[in-house]
Amino acid sequence: MDTERNGRIIIAGTGPVGLTAALALADIGMPVTLAGPPPSSDDRRTTALMTPALAFLDGLGVLAVIGPRAAPLKVMRIADATKRLIRGPVVIFRAAEIGEDHFGLNIPNRDLNAALESAVAAHPAIEWRRVLVESWTIGGGGVLARLADGSTVEGALAVAADGRLSPARAAAGIRVTTRSYPQAALVLNFSHSRGHGFVSTEFHTETGPFTQVPLPGDRSSLVWVVNPKTAEELAALDDASLSERVEEQMQSILGRVAVEPGRQVYPLGATLPVRFAQNRVALVGEAAHVFPPIGAQGLNLGIRDVRDLVQIVTENRNDPGTERALSAYDRRRRPDVLARAGAVNLLNLSLLSDMLPVQLARSAGLGMVGGFAPLRALFMREGLQPGSGFASMLSGLREQVRR
Repeated sequence: MDTERNGRIIIAGTGPVGLTAALALADIGMPVTLAGPPPSSDDRRTTALMTPALAFLDGLGVLAVIGPRAAPLKVMRIADATKRLIRGPVVIFRAAEIGEDHFGLNIPNRDLNAALESAVAAHPAIEWRRVLVESWTIGGGGVLARLADGSTVEGALAVAADGRLSPARAAAGIRVTTRSYPQAALVLNFSHSRGHGFVSTEFHTETGPFTQVPLPGDRSSLVWVVNPKTAEELAALDDASLSERVEEQMQSILGRVAVEPGRQVYPLGATLPVRFAQNRVALVGEAAHVFPPIGAQGLNLGIRDVRDLVQIVTENRNDPGTERALSAYDRRRRPDVLARAGAVNLLNLSLLSDMLPVQLARSAGLGMVGGFAPLRALFMREGLQPGSGFASMLSGLREQVRR
């Protein structure tokens, strides 16, 4: 395989991260082949994208399409709804406290996918093969993808956006560590009689978070983490019964609740690779990290994968699949992914643990964040953009020293 002749980038996977990667890499002038069928139109989930991710999508020309169908997140609230002896205080994060109008937007996945799909289909530098990759051959200075329709495509770099079981990752010989949790997420949308005021509330329960996120109008999306048996039982309830259960769980803070048609249940687990790139394959999205739905991290982290990959490819245009380029990508992504995954998994395990020292530590941590404004601001800025909280703190200290 001649990478000097063929600097093409092959992207496997047509979820939002794969579509975003195709657009971003094509926008910097790289020849791109995207492999995979169009995204499903049945996905009833929503995704809370923070402002840095929105800015990236805006640069790709898709934010103007999805913005009117999304709801801003102006306030994010954590409430301890456990019945344990030690309970944490309510913690409220306000975007205005750090000079922002909102933290981000909550976007229906169907609208996000449709906007990305339309942009990809219209991009002249993207060749979209609407079938799956059946097998990979790596070697000889390049990668070769054999597609389900019998055709092949050759490139210098493969981008694995093909999910948590990623065949491309396996072909590159990248090992993963996997952990299954005794949890499943029930996902649905619902209407309510009181306005949400663009406030998202994450109730912490003994089985995991119960997270309400605003949608346009008097509607919200819900991710309810419980044990798998309970998730199936809840999903099997009639609309009236499930509406009552949701309203009871959220303590009627939004008044009367009416669940909308369409419920989905997803088992939860955690997956991390030992490397984020190897053997001409770079991992993005769920091929690179899977963890429980706490703190709106998943797709935001995936978009940061794409952003960093674009930077590495820009610096290695002649051959973006070299070991040097992939090592640079691995170094760039490792601190961010490991820090986010570690924090989310630790918080999730603290919810599941009945040990008193663990509950004391969680309560004390929430109390410190909620009661100390500089620490709260640090967490809010770090939640939006890694490093920005510490940079702001150092800037403030330097300003005080100059005074």
